[in-house]
Amino acid sequence: MQPCDRLTAKEIQVAMLVWEGQTNREIAQVIGTTEQVIKNYLRNTFDKLGVWSRLELALYVAAHGGTQWRGPTPLPLAPLLSIEPAEQSSPPPLPIKNDDHESTGSRNKARGLPRLISA
Repeated sequence: MQPCDRLTAKEIQVAMLVWEGQTNREIAQVIGTTEQVIKNYLRNTFDKLGVWSRLELALYVAAHGGTQWRGPTPLPLAPLLSIEPAEQSSPPPLPIKNDDHESTGSRNKARGLPRLISA
């Protein structure tokens, strides 16, 4: 059993919102509770995972799957198709995008990386 398997559904939800960069106040509004309750959830989560801070919690979530950390979601099964051999042709080349003009923040946002900003 992994340490994250011991977390309650609320603790997982709070951990994911911390990973997304939300403050305790914002998390409390999302869940519909008080900041003190969020602090309690965080304290319990820190103890269960062996982390000491919000940053370590966010890094733990990121290292263990990020958006998929909540648990594996079953993928829909694709119907089996019979594929007949066709002429072997290579797909057209993909266009090369020049990212030199983008800032690091917009690149991280495009990649779906969380903001790690302490409140």
